[in-house]
Amino acid sequence: MGSDDKQIIKQLRFNQDKSCFICCMEKGIRIYNVEPLVEKVHYDEPLIGSVGFCEMVYRCNLFAMVSGGTRPKYAENSVLVYDDTKKHSVLEFTFNQPVLGVRCKRDRLVAILKNRIHVFSYPTNPQKLMTIPTRENPLGLCELSGSGPPNLLVFPGFKVGSLNLVNLTGSDAAVSSSPSTIDAHQGELACIAVNQKGTLIATASDKGTLIRVWDAAKKETLNELRRGSDPATVYCINFSQDSEFLCCSSDKGTIHIFALKNPSLNRRST
Repeated sequence: MGSDDKQIIKQLRFNQDKSCFICCMEKGIRIYNVEPLVEKVHYDEPLIGSVGFCEMVYRCNLFAMVSGGTRPKYAENSVLVYDDTKKHSVLEFTFNQPVLGVRCKRDRLVAILKNRIHVFSYPTNPQKLMTIPTRENPLGLCELSGSGPPNLLVFPGFKVGSLNLVNLTGSDAAVSSSPSTIDAHQGELACIAVNQKGTLIATASDKGTLIRVWDAAKKETLNELRRGSDPATVYCINFSQDSEFLCCSSDKGTIHIFALKNPSLNRRST
């Protein structure tokens, strides 16, 4: 983006292996390579309109998008799968509510609505595999592990502050997987993250003072990390590729980096 461009970024998401990231903006989409940092693809507003949510599929030619902002070209209750090679959408999934987020793997697409989550197989022979009811989820909280098995899907449970876990490995249209639950916080969940292998989960509540890291298999707390003593809105949590570190950002204008495998390092800074 040029310095003279007045672009409003609606969302920024890394791809599954953190080698690229995609920016959803009022004036379209930009996709950047991380190392070196260079723009790879851009789609301007006349072609796709303003975009609210996007998800890349590793570094392949497909990405999923949901219109949003002030100049949308498509309905906010549809997920479009766009093919960068063909320069047009190749799949469309439409719902009876606005879509609040989308997550992808190579063979699974997850659409997040206010009170339910839909899981589809795609891009070949797309079909709905399951629909999962949830508590009110206005933030569209939901994460999908980058590699697997397990192909872990995590989202808010019905109880305040709880987290549901579903293993999508081997799921098909005839089989639904009952979620397991972690009682993560006393308040509403504000942010969740899953590491690349689907073995660790991080959560923050709407209070924003603590981040808890969970063992996904044992459903046990591994780390409790203090972001600060004052309440804050946590915007983002991310694991490093090797899961040795975790970072978070908040409305305090700060970024915190925590060591997970050697927590003693965290006491060196306050």
